Amino acid sequence: MYDLVLKNCTIVNEKSIFESDIAIKNDRIESIASDISTEAKEIIDLNGKYVFPGFIDDQVHFREPGLTHKGDIASESFAGLAGGVTSYFEMPNVNPTTTTLENLDKKFELAKQRSFSNYSFYLGASNTNIEEIKKVDPNLASGLKVFMGASTGDMLVDNMNTLEEIFKHCPVNIVTHCENTPRIKDLEKEFAEKYGDALNASHHPYIRDDESCYLSSSLAVDLAKKHGANLHVLHLTTEKEMSLFAAGEIDDKKITAEVCVHHLHFSEKDYERLGNQIKCNPSVKKESDRQALIKAVNENKIDIFATDHAPHTWEEKQQSYPDAPAGLPLLQHSFQILLDFYKNGIFTLEQIVEKSSHNIAKRFKIKDRGYIREGYYADLAVIDIDKPYKVEKSNILYKCGWSPFLDHVFSSSVYMTIINGNVAFRDGKVNKDIPFGEQIEFDR
Repeated sequence: MYDLVLKNCTIVNEKSIFESDIAIKNDRIESIASDISTEAKEIIDLNGKYVFPGFIDDQVHFREPGLTHKGDIASESFAGLAGGVTSYFEMPNVNPTTTTLENLDKKFELAKQRSFSNYSFYLGASNTNIEEIKKVDPNLASGLKVFMGASTGDMLVDNMNTLEEIFKHCPVNIVTHCENTPRIKDLEKEFAEKYGDALNASHHPYIRDDESCYLSSSLAVDLAKKHGANLHVLHLTTEKEMSLFAAGEIDDKKITAEVCVHHLHFSEKDYERLGNQIKCNPSVKKESDRQALIKAVNENKIDIFATDHAPHTWEEKQQSYPDAPAGLPLLQHSFQILLDFYKNGIFTLEQIVEKSSHNIAKRFKIKDRGYIREGYYADLAVIDIDKPYKVEKSNILYKCGWSPFLDHVFSSSVYMTIINGNVAFRDGKVNKDIPFGEQIEFDR
């Protein structure tokens, strides 16, 4: 007997869309067939709703340990359930920083007892922890995060000898935040002198400009080519940087590129309305940059979608521009942002699935997740493609309690999220009575 059968699914998977049923037993997909009639503990008729592999977000900040007034593993993974996010890789700029193998182990222990979705964590690089990096287990950490600019938590890696060693010896994928700190500091000083108390969020894309991004990302690409390293450049924001990346399928690449949903959605015109709410590093930039990112997605220069989910309290964001922290909460609405692009004829559903699930599984060699396949974990997002969804204070689940999308109406809704065979979210309600998520395994 199956545990759960999903009837009348419209499945989006591996560059195709087709109608089928899905049978789940324990935590795995047992059968994908046109008419599954075997008995099951529960049968759900989806009436043609779209079924995607769950979103695997390779870049989130959940703020635990040490910054839990902003968010934590439990609260943010819980919010992700409502957005169809079934797995995540979390960042090391917490307190204490995840720059030692001991602290990495501690985060895995925390997640085991607190994460509502599947999890893995990055080891963080510093100017002094090369020996820890060399010893990291490739089947444990999701990758190595290198802040080549704009770090929080004193994790800036700006020593060239250290960077050379990292790119030469790192046993896992290197993921980078690329901005040139000396240029940014010069521009901060210049703008502060010019505008004084009138300095505000609308200046952010010119302080953290396209050149500061390009200087750093081109260095990362050069180092990766020199040492044959596996490099994944996070949250790209500029037209200029697109020249650094090759078009084509991800299978053939050692250097890959990512874009985040807010950089696809917002541009500099939105600062007037949202101000510090969309202050983030790297910055939301010009409309021409936004269009270049969309073009690069469609050319397969950009391989992966992510959020860089980074909650701060509303009070922190209300400070003056120089004092307000960078980052915004996005996890709950990432699928819906991308589905608006589908509705507008810009991305296909197959593209969205590929770059939010398949390609992350390929790039990081995730075991048995990221696809709708028999024998794979039943991590699924069910989408009501034509049901609008309005973001309201009452349905925002982040610990910080706010979203830059307040009062925005998305064209589609997440109807259901299934994690490891368990219905974790259904028709607006999150189920807290399911087992916690599982540690993501890798085949490396």
